[in-house]
Amino acid sequence: MNFYDLAIINGKIYQDGDFVNSNLYIRDGMIVNVSTDSFEAERTYDAKGNYVLPGFIDPHVHFNLRVGGGRASSDDFHSGSITAAYGGVTTYIDFLDPVEDRHQLKEAFENRMMDAKDSVIDYGFHSTIANFKDDEEGFINDIKGLGISSIKFFTTYSSSNRMTFHNTIRNLLNICKNENVLLLSHSEDDHLIKEGKFSVRAHGENRPTISETVEVLALAEMTRETEGKMYIVHVSSGRTLERVKENYGDILNKSFFIESCPQYFYLSKDNYEKENGYLYTMAPPLRSRKEADILEDNIDFVDTIGTDHCPFTSIEKNKETLDLIPMGIGGIEHSFQLMYTAFGDKVIDKFTKNPAKLHGLYPKKGSLIIGADADIVIFNPSDEYKIEESHSRCDYDLYRGIKVKGRIITTISRGRIIMDKGQLLCDEGGEYVKRI
Repeated sequence: MNFYDLAIINGKIYQDGDFVNSNLYIRDGMIVNVSTDSFEAERTYDAKGNYVLPGFIDPHVHFNLRVGGGRASSDDFHSGSITAAYGGVTTYIDFLDPVEDRHQLKEAFENRMMDAKDSVIDYGFHSTIANFKDDEEGFINDIKGLGISSIKFFTTYSSSNRMTFHNTIRNLLNICKNENVLLLSHSEDDHLIKEGKFSVRAHGENRPTISETVEVLALAEMTRETEGKMYIVHVSSGRTLERVKENYGDILNKSFFIESCPQYFYLSKDNYEKENGYLYTMAPPLRSRKEADILEDNIDFVDTIGTDHCPFTSIEKNKETLDLIPMGIGGIEHSFQLMYTAFGDKVIDKFTKNPAKLHGLYPKKGSLIIGADADIVIFNPSDEYKIEESHSRCDYDLYRGIKVKGRIITTISRGRIIMDKGQLLCDEGGEYVKRI
């Protein structure tokens, strides 16, 4: 009888920012040994010449996001998790529907758990509040009881009653700093945003960079003053990050964390001038090429990479005015390759250890240490190819034709080989992960 279920041999194992030539051994879905010695296993995987990386964590997705009118984002939890696995993602964090008080939380959680029952890989949830008018301390206790350690809010969308005001945010910062709960902000100054029947070409001007920058700086000031902890989702402009670095460098990536997404590095607002510019609509919108370049120059100050994966079909997006277009694009399958192509090995922690630590998943996720879940990506760092296909249910791919360096060979979730050499081998078994 073999002592191990799976042995991954001859690979370059990523540990603590370095690569070591060693073998990795798995039993009962966990990493139980990392050694240069050879042992027998029920199955042996030869990773010679390839990186052995921790499974990637996407801290920001929207599967089966319902937006009214009977519409929902193209990928549900089953198709979305399959698409994620093709991109090396082994854990993702989605969002509960926004709630206005504690009494709505249980139903929001149960609804999303039902949505996620067919997930192929592991998942968690962020709670979300909308114009919250209830007992904040009680709400925090409630979410912790559900295994949730984060609260998302919006500083805009007053028109749909989703906006959270600064007095509530400040209260939450004061409470959460002693509760190990992270605040997540969609950060745009509501007063600087225009909504209505505008053309796609107006999208960037209607939600200008200054609306993001002003709000992010205000949140940074509140974070410093309260000594709380804040996480800014999908930062879209390098100018915003530069201002944070200049004015709040003392708390940046210490108590004030920045997430960005591949689209804000690879795409620009020039796409809104295209005939199919509606496909590129999202909030916050794409920025100028110059702002993307500044973001690229400041990649070291971006702590995590999410995708905000939320595609809608071309028919749903093809509308004349912005008020009729569901916001969001896809990209979870290509996220790591895109960012690896641009930045190399330095992005690995932004997909693994960093999101795991920030979002209460470490050390079970985000590392290749003994006792961690056997979430593993076999990655060929040298293979070059053009993106030609996507496993999303969406009928288009905005990254098609882009040349990338590095290929996801195999994705392993808790010792189960989910995808190998382009073939899906397992289409069930994802579990809800409680976060602390």
